[in-house]
Amino acid sequence: MRTGDEPLHARSPLRIRCGLALWGLLWTIAGAVAFVNAGRPEWAAACAALAMVAAADLTMVIRHIRQGPHYQPGKDIPPYTPDRGRNDAFGVRNGTGRRRDTRP
Repeated sequence: MRTGDEPLHARSPLRIRCGLALWGLLWTIAGAVAFVNAGRPEWAAACAALAMVAAADLTMVIRHIRQGPHYQPGKDIPPYTPDRGRNDAFGVRNGTGRRRDTRP
């Protein structure tokens, strides 16, 4: 549901990101093992470095999920109320949220 103030109150799909990080971690570990067995240490090192990045991302995502609904709102938390023009960069809005005519 679009509320109009997504940049201020954006919600992150952390569970999908967690799954993608886990998937990437498994593939990079498998790639590192396969390249070690094939006798390609440079490619194995590259896969190991990517595995470390994926592991760090997975750790951060799990940390944010465990911090609770402040970082990962569930379906029981309603969407935020629209901005109604309070954060206009130029402060030129009328009471209905539409731009005022500022021409002389």
